[in-house]
Amino acid sequence: MTSVLIIDDHPIVLQGCRRMLADAGVETVPEACDAAAGYRLYRRHHPDVVIVDLAMQGSGLGGLDVIRRIRSHDPRSRILVFTMHSDPIIAARALEAGATGYVLKDTSSDELMKAFDQVRSGAPYLSNDLAMQVALVRTGVRTNPLADLTPRELQTLSLLAQGKPYGRIADELNVSYKTVVNACSQLKQKLNAKNLPELIRVAVQLLSAE
Repeated sequence: MTSVLIIDDHPIVLQGCRRMLADAGVETVPEACDAAAGYRLYRRHHPDVVIVDLAMQGSGLGGLDVIRRIRSHDPRSRILVFTMHSDPIIAARALEAGATGYVLKDTSSDELMKAFDQVRSGAPYLSNDLAMQVALVRTGVRTNPLADLTPRELQTLSLLAQGKPYGRIADELNVSYKTVVNACSQLKQKLNAKNLPELIRVAVQLLSAE
């Protein structure tokens, strides 16, 4: 029987996924509501498939980090991203990090299960519309400011978009206040923002898919 680990900080998403998987005869292992706990459960249970969100409370786009860690531990791991992030730049980042499939939370239950079945078999999955956009991103046809950001800068930008102050961001990312200040300085340069309020506006615009 297939075992699945779900990493998501929305209880209703966990409940919905658990129900759909149970109806399909899939056994789930304990869910995790943050990236760190998710990785610990992965190491403990070695599930056949991991379903993971990208943006979780307290970790910005921490889902990217847990995907990398899981893939580094086991290159054969099968990971399905289930997220609200529809930006193809972020989808491309997730696939580059090691995700096997990528599906949006506004999709139908039928498409979610189709994506799950493909990922479980080891085949990649992307919806047709998103696949075309990701292909354009990878060939350089479509450009997006997010493409040049590091994972830490993406995390910081995501938390800025949520209205978090520097001190709170430092606490949630477990880094120093100075590290956050430096990251925001780099973000202002990369995103052509003159000051913090402008950077926050840009962050909200770029990550509006959340």
